[in-house]
Amino acid sequence: MEFKSLKNIETSFRQIRFFALVFLCLCAGITVYSVWNAFSYAEAQRQKIYVLDQGKSLMLALSQDMDQNRPVEARDHVTRFHELFFTLSPDREAIETNITRALFLADRSAYNYYQDMQEKGYFNRVVAGNIQQVIQVDSVSCNFVSYPYTAVTYARQRIIRSSNITERSLVTRCNLINSVRSDNNPHGFTIEKFEILENKDIRVLDR
Repeated sequence: MEFKSLKNIETSFRQIRFFALVFLCLCAGITVYSVWNAFSYAEAQRQKIYVLDQGKSLMLALSQDMDQNRPVEARDHVTRFHELFFTLSPDREAIETNITRALFLADRSAYNYYQDMQEKGYFNRVVAGNIQQVIQVDSVSCNFVSYPYTAVTYARQRIIRSSNITERSLVTRCNLINSVRSDNNPHGFTIEKFEILENKDIRVLDR
């Protein structure tokens, strides 16, 4: 009878050890799951941007990988450069302001074109003749297969005089290299080897 009692005690200890082991495993599993879930939640929150709309409503915008936006930024960078560089008004201060802002987006190759036009008196004729020049960018074709990236821009110019309006086609080519983002260069690109491939009259309309 005593032997049977000892056997029951040993069985009870085994059961206690078994349940204790199961309990520890469950605790460890819950702990690992909680930690993993917390890290996953924190990572998901880092991928979100909260934007205040005039300080009233809160909108949630999912952040995107920067590389996914580079083609869009490149086309906008080139478009913005052309709008600033080729949009002229009969106001010398406005011309200088636009050209200065455009040159922040490009290297000396663009400055060389500006200097050449200045030496030929092009800007003086715009001011003296009360001429306005407006550009409309039709498309920007970018090649991201190799670096530096290449971009070809197809645009149309309208040179507005008091007597007529001249429409011209404009085709340019340049390379794009990555650079530091700043207030003057928000897209983080620099235009290099800028060249005008075509700039010819399409038609002249009398006013």
